[in-house]
Amino acid sequence: MKLNIPHEIADISAKLSSAGFEAYLVGGCIRDLLLDRKPKDWDLTTNATPDQIVGVFGSDETFYENDFGTVTVKNPTSSTPEAGLRGASEQDPSLRNVEITPYRLEGKYSDKRRPDTVEFSDKLEDDLKRRDFTINAIAYDPIKDNLVDPYKGQEDLKDKLVRAVGNPVERFEEDALRLLRAVRIATELGFAIEAETANAISQTAPLLGHIAKERIQVEFSRIVMSDNPLTGIVLCQKLGLLAHIMPELEQGIGCEQNGDHIYHVWEHNLRAVQHSAERNWPLHVRISALLHDVGKPKTRVWSDENKDWTFYGHDVVGARMAATMLERLKYSHEIIEKVTKLVRWHLFFTDIDKITLSAVRRIVSKVGSDLVWDLMNVRACDRIGMGRPKEVPYRLRKYESMVEEAMRAPVSVQMLKIDGTKLIEISRNLRLEGRDTGGPWVGWVLHALLEEVLDDPAKNTEEYLDKTAKNLASRPDEELRALGEAGKEKKDEKENIELSEIRKRYGVK
Repeated sequence: MKLNIPHEIADISAKLSSAGFEAYLVGGCIRDLLLDRKPKDWDLTTNATPDQIVGVFGSDETFYENDFGTVTVKNPTSSTPEAGLRGASEQDPSLRNVEITPYRLEGKYSDKRRPDTVEFSDKLEDDLKRRDFTINAIAYDPIKDNLVDPYKGQEDLKDKLVRAVGNPVERFEEDALRLLRAVRIATELGFAIEAETANAISQTAPLLGHIAKERIQVEFSRIVMSDNPLTGIVLCQKLGLLAHIMPELEQGIGCEQNGDHIYHVWEHNLRAVQHSAERNWPLHVRISALLHDVGKPKTRVWSDENKDWTFYGHDVVGARMAATMLERLKYSHEIIEKVTKLVRWHLFFTDIDKITLSAVRRIVSKVGSDLVWDLMNVRACDRIGMGRPKEVPYRLRKYESMVEEAMRAPVSVQMLKIDGTKLIEISRNLRLEGRDTGGPWVGWVLHALLEEVLDDPAKNTEEYLDKTAKNLASRPDEELRALGEAGKEKKDEKENIELSEIRKRYGVK
């Protein structure tokens, strides 16, 4: 079968072949091509040594500073005119850096992550047998159109299985990050994990404790950002991995809630994060949906009076727990800050007949205008996690409408590029003796100017308003009062139109 390889990648293979070396594409890129998916990166393996690889492409076009023989070709070019000599890597990020690794044999993995020693080989088979999963141990020579698949990875692709190469326990003992990678790959592809491989994950799950938290964070985030985070997180828990990632989530298993909920805390959180994935919301919203009720098990108290469970303060406790969990996994300060705020304030929703616009403004102030709509999305996830219909209810639409009303720039004289201080200065310069140019006079002039600006926003300039204010200032008080009242009416009319459009957009009154 002829696989669709970018010209830049084919040219790398051709250069190695012309220099007398073998060159195979290997790993995730071949797996993705066989699944008709777009590869996120391109990896090649060859019988050339690192120095020989650098010799083929030149030191200016390569980067080689590691102990494992991997040489990076930077921004590869193409000899095909229609592909363009440069710029392909700007259009396709996967082509920016292409890694070439010599065939190699590896020694023991004392730290459960990296081999203690690496020995270069001249046999492709030696390289493929050290790979993690059969679906990643397929190699392809684009020059000869030759597919090498010694571990029947194509069969596992067809059967939608993630299976370890050789002895699964040995593979996971070599590199414990493979434990989580197996779940992540299965989640992203919609595959199952083969039984012997799954059993080996359960058996060796504690080894994940040897892996740097930053590496765990990357794999876990990819699970959360997949189309089916619910499936991936359940698999992590079932195989014993979640206890080494976010053990606090497991406290929600079997934790019964009050009458408003039909699911235990565990399933409620999972359904919430799944909804965030279905809406394609960003990472911080998805994590917030997953953790929004993480504080419930710690705050659950039985109420004899209500004959039900209470969870007072779970939002505050949950926010603290979320910060601790994310700091442990070395998430960025930005992610931690956003998630903590969203978990802390996810209970903002109250009775729409009692909530006031000023209360909504306080919520906006607490979470920030840049985060308030994410807060609404987390609330939507919370609602779906309760087993409610996916149609947005009137109550939530009304609150969304109020948030937009609270955030809109009000129609007022504060919109003008002139203020009362400037008007008083104008009155002094015009020497309006015998005129009371205090508060009422200033208000009349400002509202008269506002009426003009509302009719023609282009007039809201310092130059035009200064000139017009001087003309208005000398008019009789009665005339100014009438102009000011007309301006107020125009302001109220404009505000009513804007509010009506907002409420109509959300289908509320």
